[in-house]
Amino acid sequence: MNPVRCKLCASITCFLLSLFIVVSGGKVNKHKPWIETTYHGIVTENDISVLLDPPLIALDKDAPLRYAGEICGFRIHGQNVPFEAVVVDKTTGEGVIRSKEKMDCELQKEYTFTIQAYDCGEDPDGGNMKKSHKANVHIQVNDINEYAPVFKEKSYKATIIEGKKYDSILRVEAIDADCSSQFSQICSYEIVTPDVPFTVDKDGYIKNSEKINYSKDRQYKLAVTAYDCGKKRSTQDVLVKINIKPSCKPGWQGWSKRIEYEPGTGSLALFPAMHLETCDEPITSIQTTVELETSHIGKGCDRDTYSEKSLHKLCGAASGTIDLLPSPSSSTNWTVGLPSDNGRDSDQVFEFNGTQAVKIPEGVLTTNLKEPFTISVWMRHGPGSTIHGNKETILCNSDKTDMNRHHYSLYVHNCRLVFLFRQNPSENENFHPAEFHWKLDQVCDKEWHHYVLNVDIPTVALYVDGVSYDPFLVTEDYPLHHSKIETQLVVGACWQGGEFRMTQFFFGNLAGLMIRAGKLESKKVIDCLYTCKEGLDLLDSGNSYEGVMVHFNPTQSVLSMEGDDIESFDKNMQHVSYLNSRQFPTPGIRRLKISTTVKCFNEETCITIPDVEGYVMVLQPDEPKISLSGIDHFARAASEFESNEGVPLFPELKIVSTITREVESEAEDEDEPTVQESMISEEIMHNLDMCEVSVLGDEFNAEQESFEVDPSQLQQRGMEMSNSSTGLTVTGVNTMANYEEMLHSIRYRNWNSESLFERKFKIICSELNGRYASNEFKVEVNVIHTANPVEYPNHLLAQPEFVRPVQHASVDLSGHNLANPHSSSVVPSAATVVIVVCVSFLVFMIILGIFRIRAAHQRTMRDQENGKENEMDWDDSALTITVNPMETYEDQHSSEDEEEEEEEESEEGDEEDDITSAESESSEEEEGEQEDQQNVNRQQQLEWDDSTLTY
Repeated sequence: MNPVRCKLCASITCFLLSLFIVVSGGKVNKHKPWIETTYHGIVTENDISVLLDPPLIALDKDAPLRYAGEICGFRIHGQNVPFEAVVVDKTTGEGVIRSKEKMDCELQKEYTFTIQAYDCGEDPDGGNMKKSHKANVHIQVNDINEYAPVFKEKSYKATIIEGKKYDSILRVEAIDADCSSQFSQICSYEIVTPDVPFTVDKDGYIKNSEKINYSKDRQYKLAVTAYDCGKKRSTQDVLVKINIKPSCKPGWQGWSKRIEYEPGTGSLALFPAMHLETCDEPITSIQTTVELETSHIGKGCDRDTYSEKSLHKLCGAASGTIDLLPSPSSSTNWTVGLPSDNGRDSDQVFEFNGTQAVKIPEGVLTTNLKEPFTISVWMRHGPGSTIHGNKETILCNSDKTDMNRHHYSLYVHNCRLVFLFRQNPSENENFHPAEFHWKLDQVCDKEWHHYVLNVDIPTVALYVDGVSYDPFLVTEDYPLHHSKIETQLVVGACWQGGEFRMTQFFFGNLAGLMIRAGKLESKKVIDCLYTCKEGLDLLDSGNSYEGVMVHFNPTQSVLSMEGDDIESFDKNMQHVSYLNSRQFPTPGIRRLKISTTVKCFNEETCITIPDVEGYVMVLQPDEPKISLSGIDHFARAASEFESNEGVPLFPELKIVSTITREVESEAEDEDEPTVQESMISEEIMHNLDMCEVSVLGDEFNAEQESFEVDPSQLQQRGMEMSNSSTGLTVTGVNTMANYEEMLHSIRYRNWNSESLFERKFKIICSELNGRYASNEFKVEVNVIHTANPVEYPNHLLAQPEFVRPVQHASVDLSGHNLANPHSSSVVPSAATVVIVVCVSFLVFMIILGIFRIRAAHQRTMRDQENGKENEMDWDDSALTITVNPMETYEDQHSSEDEEEEEEEESEEGDEEDDITSAESESSEEEEGEQEDQQNVNRQQQLEWDDSTLTY
């Protein structure tokens, strides 16, 4: 190419490039960005995104030039503005505004600030950057319903008068912390307690929907909740207490319907805050009766539930009382077939349904009573054949065969109590009083009553519940003709000997049917038998009884008071108390009723006092646990059993009674105080009324064995004893200490003990006629028989008798001792010698083997320490050698068997001391043998793992 032409082309190119640069440099970033003048935004509470109207978009006329036509950012102007603007697309100029943190409408509802857009300038370094004008931005924070309504008060109280309907009783008010009017306003209230006569409106005003009765409820507790306009419910309901004030109505006020009585606490005030409201009426006289209903408890009220015989003795009655309806036992079993209440909390009651009766065995009572005598019985006459006019016999003594003559009987006929007594033949054949009639409401009221007849012909005195009644009719009759026919005594019917069947059955309940011949019962004893252990009482309060007349009925179940001063009357009522003196009362309800009449100046009843009804709840007493303990296994020589004194069966018997109670104690943690319940056991003292000793196994053979008891000790303690083929029974209310002494004195004799090797007995003690019973304490007695004299070799010693009393041995039902092999049933003396020899020989062999093993182990350890292991050693870590000491002994001492057997025979009677001596001798013999054995071990140099051997 021509050089001149090339130079010209280059010059033209440079000129055109320069011209382009000049032209272009005048047009870069000529215009400012443009945005709207005003923006409105909304941001939701607890969110950061802002919704703008219109959208944030910046425009630049320099587009589409790079940098100059692009939007690089937005700038917000204002103090503490929690928002920022960011560019979404530089080319289109789109941006967004968002909060730097989540918004809280409750702190600030609105925000106002300015915003400005700027482009990217002329180059990447942002040179010659241009800004838009400032636009106003208004952002509102939208509220969310995050807060629940809260009541201004923790609780509300109001008082209204009964019988009045209110337009408004009180107003509850709640507030809401939300910022918006929608969520911060309370739109409604609601009573959430169901079935209450109150309503609440949307403004929180509470009123009653019906008239309130003070006697029904004295206070209402309402739970009220609130809702805001977003239907959000208050997290915690408010408690509204509305007290009902009674309109002035006359009556007793300040009493409780339920009164709890804890046994053993003495007298309990029943109405400590009671007062009489008379509504300012001029009262001149007040009469009040307080009734305690106890007819459903026991036999009309709470009494000691000892046997009727024991109760007679406790009340001071003379001895000789015969119980015809005793609790069933081995010696008194004729009442076994009768239905009873089986209640251990109350008395033993027998039921007669019109088809049942019991024959009293011969010997229990002399069939022909000789006056004077006493009959006492508890009776609750039920609905039976009385409505048809039939007789219902309680007690009847009639001919056993051939004829139907009634010698004496007690029966019910048409709500009358009749006693028949036909005298025995005598020289005087004139008429005598024979039938006594009493017309009594108590016979047919279906309640318990106590009847006592003191018979002393020609008079018969009747006491019903301690009150004397005279017969309204007495008929006479001739004495019975002389006859040799035996009689039959029956309870619950009458025996017809000529027809050989029962008639005149009784309907109802009987208990405590007693007969005592030869003496009449005193009024003091009769009152004691009927007296209740519970009743009403008045606490001593000095002179507070002045101006008030007080009267109790005999059983103290009804209290009457009369006075004219209301203040004094109130004080007396506040001191009315309930008392139950029993140590273990019958639990349950005792209903109370208070009846009151008042009079004004005109001597007429001016106001009416409603009756008051409540009840005393006698709580369950802590039940005692009666425990018998002592020597339960021992052995005695046969000669002791055959001696006149016999062998004491329970020489170290202990009787202990404990109760278990719950005790509340506070925990030691101060931060979280809590109440903990713990059980404690306390020893208590109370009486017993029976201890029964039974023979286990074969029944008693009266021809060769017996129990020996000192009658004077029984009589001194007021106890009685009865025997049967199964054992003996000691009865009578007395202390546990006296029963212990009595049981200690019981001895067992067997004067034909040659074939007897063991005898087992069982004893059970109880309180309150079996309501609380002890554990069954069993005793096993072994008989040691002495061997016949035999000739012993000169080098042997005769063995003494083997006697080893054992305490606390465990005995199974088969009679084998599980705790001590030496206390098993004793066998004849020859077998005993063989057993002792075998056991001693076995023990000796085992001990000798143990010594030999220990000696071998010590020699091995000594060889290792002295470094005498010159021969081959092996790894014996996995080797275990079991050594039989018996075989070793036999191999090395077979020549001495005969001598050792003689030594063992001489050690039979020396027991443990001789065995110890044998051990010492065997140890000395071993010392000589150990040297020979040590030489053998050194030659063999064998080692074994003796870690598994037990020395």
